[in-house]
Amino acid sequence: MIGKIMKKKSSKEEIERLRGHIDGVDEGILDLLSRRAVLVKQVGGVKMKTGQDFYVPHREKKIITGLQKKNKGILPPVAIEAIYREILNSCRSLESRLKVSFFGPEATYTHQAALKNFGVAATYIPVPTIADVFTEVEKYRADFGVVPIENSTEGVVNHTLDMFIESDLVICSEISMSIGHYLLSLTGAKKNIKKVYSHLQPLAQCRTWLEMNLPGIPLIETLSTSEAARRASREEGSAAIASKAAGELYGLETVAHNIEDNRENFTRFLVIGRNYAGKSGIDKTSVMLSIKDKVGALNDILMTFKQHRINLTKIESRPTKKKAWEYIFFIDFLGHVSEPQVQTALKALTRHCMFLKVLGSYPRAD
Repeated sequence: MIGKIMKKKSSKEEIERLRGHIDGVDEGILDLLSRRAVLVKQVGGVKMKTGQDFYVPHREKKIITGLQKKNKGILPPVAIEAIYREILNSCRSLESRLKVSFFGPEATYTHQAALKNFGVAATYIPVPTIADVFTEVEKYRADFGVVPIENSTEGVVNHTLDMFIESDLVICSEISMSIGHYLLSLTGAKKNIKKVYSHLQPLAQCRTWLEMNLPGIPLIETLSTSEAARRASREEGSAAIASKAAGELYGLETVAHNIEDNRENFTRFLVIGRNYAGKSGIDKTSVMLSIKDKVGALNDILMTFKQHRINLTKIESRPTKKKAWEYIFFIDFLGHVSEPQVQTALKALTRHCMFLKVLGSYPRAD
């Protein structure tokens, strides 16, 4: 009995000893963070005088990837990124409180992507449509905008692509986020559900689950998942497919979580702004082009990329809406527009294009 008491006392003392070391490390970290914050604020002062951008995505990408490579400890790379993303966001807010427009309202997945990229210290401007996000940035009412561009299971968001046809804004960065859909209602009871609200994309991403678990229940499309949650919070017998954050915002209970049909369900978002990002070393470039009306024109475009050993990651076509059967192609490829290989390829492409526009070169999301 005495041995057990001694052992318990010994283990408690060991924990307290280790916690003392942890407290000392935390104080050291806090001191270093304060020193970093002072330096960042000084950089912000220089930027203010010289008119430089406060959000520099390629610099932030270099910081995170550089630290991941230097990491010799037991923290995994994803943890290093998460920790330093918060540090970068918090320090950036000392330089300037950025205004960020997003396809809202609050608690949508786009809102969460914006928070992930810019942090809680930014000023957020929710707007009802993707077109409004572009307008806010174009009219200088927002510094940057965040819009969805594609989902790994349901494909591209055509409205976002169409906006680039007329807009002069460019892509500054991209955000990739795992999407887990929640079925939410006032009671949290599946048996009480008479209809389900959500945005078109989540309804499609949860199609099989809904057919198996709520057969015959009407599915009603809303402008956003947050709007779906708002409606479900005001109507008995209604449910919404939305984020956990939307459920918390509108006081809803979880009926089921992770109801998406494909567990590898990711959505890619774009950060749009007025200036191009610099080279980070892990970049992607997006271009928009139209091809000449001749046999093999598209093949000539694709062969140009192959000849210059450039890896395409996406190609989409959209009608110009000006002439029947006339299309614009959106192409993503790896590399930065400043690289000689990319510049040579783009120059060669112009021989096969009616027009070619670089939408942006930006740090690639992991």
